[in-house]
Amino acid sequence: MDTQNKNNTSEDLDILEISQSPYDFRYEEKGFYRNKKGLTKEIVEKLSEDKDDPLWMREFRLKSLEIYNSLKEPEWGPDISDLNMEEIATYVRPNTKMQAKWEDVPEDIKNTFEKLGIPEAERTSLAGVGAQYDSELVYHNLQEEVKKQGVIYTDFESSLKGEYAEMVKEYFMQLVKPTDHKFAALHGAVWSGGSFVYVPKGVKVEVPLQSYFRLNAKGAGQFEHTLIIVEEGADVHFIEGCSAPKYNVANLHAGCVELYIKKGAHLRYSTVENWSKNMYNLNTKRARVEEGASVEWVSGSFGSHISYLYPESDLVGKGARAEFTGVTFAGEGQQLDTGAKMIHLAPNTTSLITTKSLSKGGGVSIYRSAIYIAKEAKGAKASVSCESLMLDSKSRSDTVPAMEIHTDDCDVGHEAKIGRISNDAIFYLMSRGLSEDEARTMIVSGFANPVSKELPLEYAVEMNNLIRLEMKGNM
Repeated sequence: MDTQNKNNTSEDLDILEISQSPYDFRYEEKGFYRNKKGLTKEIVEKLSEDKDDPLWMREFRLKSLEIYNSLKEPEWGPDISDLNMEEIATYVRPNTKMQAKWEDVPEDIKNTFEKLGIPEAERTSLAGVGAQYDSELVYHNLQEEVKKQGVIYTDFESSLKGEYAEMVKEYFMQLVKPTDHKFAALHGAVWSGGSFVYVPKGVKVEVPLQSYFRLNAKGAGQFEHTLIIVEEGADVHFIEGCSAPKYNVANLHAGCVELYIKKGAHLRYSTVENWSKNMYNLNTKRARVEEGASVEWVSGSFGSHISYLYPESDLVGKGARAEFTGVTFAGEGQQLDTGAKMIHLAPNTTSLITTKSLSKGGGVSIYRSAIYIAKEAKGAKASVSCESLMLDSKSRSDTVPAMEIHTDDCDVGHEAKIGRISNDAIFYLMSRGLSEDEARTMIVSGFANPVSKELPLEYAVEMNNLIRLEMKGNM
């Protein structure tokens, strides 16, 4: 799966204003619809009308817009004051309906995804595949044997109108609320696309489900919503991949992920993000983990100009468990502010955070974590390990851990290491016939190995390819 950024599509996907309507931009030759730049009540109402939202969702969007307008930008993380929301289009729709057969997807869209490996991923017998292009899913398929197990995997818009509509209403943005921060409110107002997954009680999905998100229009935002409900004793692995071409204007990603893992269930959520370096990646992810259940986050973060990404696990049931394993690579012009949050709210809960960060060419990599242990969480265990590798003297790496503990009956540890590549290690590898660049890349790949080995094979290969590209400065 080749997720390299493509620089030759900016002219192809330019969108021209040919209407005086406050929300209607069209470029018919390329088949794209884009609303007016910026965000107004009229735009949100038009978006809701076009999507044929149920009344409760339309009201939710408008309330979220009010909250968005009332909130200031987050004070944590890198400075994003140069992000001008008036220049971000909040909805871009490809002129095609969602297809269940790959051959029915329009050629220009299909060619983009073929370069990214979507057909190849489908041929690897994944249980289900969804592909989103800009603001809408354009392709979705679920294997028949998985359907027979009662598993639901569909685009989010369909879930609002089908058999599970009431369930979606019950769970939608209850973990991540619009009041959490400004960009959560923005998401609540203009979300579009995404996935809904429901795994019935006791069902174990043997092969992964996958969604791929491609933001291809310049100056646009992508706001997909992912909602996964794993019932008691069930087990599933969900994979998401993200990419965007490089433009000379800002793009925004403010998606939302909500995971509900019921008693004794297990969910692994794997992500490889390869955004372009004009992207503001302000994503919010959160899981609710009940008694005896577990969630595993596996994350590889590459590209993007600025990232805010701190997946949160709320351990609400006795014996609940959460693990986060992540790697970030910040190159020239990048500030990647990433980490994880573990919230212990019940006895004998366990959390483990293992992160690796790399910085090169003046890039800034910031690890930010939060461990909260409530008074009721007696017997809780939490362990944090973060390692940073700086590849030159221009780069920077910071560690910003936070721990709030309200009981003495717990075991909490934190370990942080920051270092550089050993000259002795470089010399040793060069003495075995490697060039200096090859030696450095091998050391960096080994440093990131604890993360790549947790990914499915095709994603592990892709992550190692991304590391090599970063080392060469080609991203």
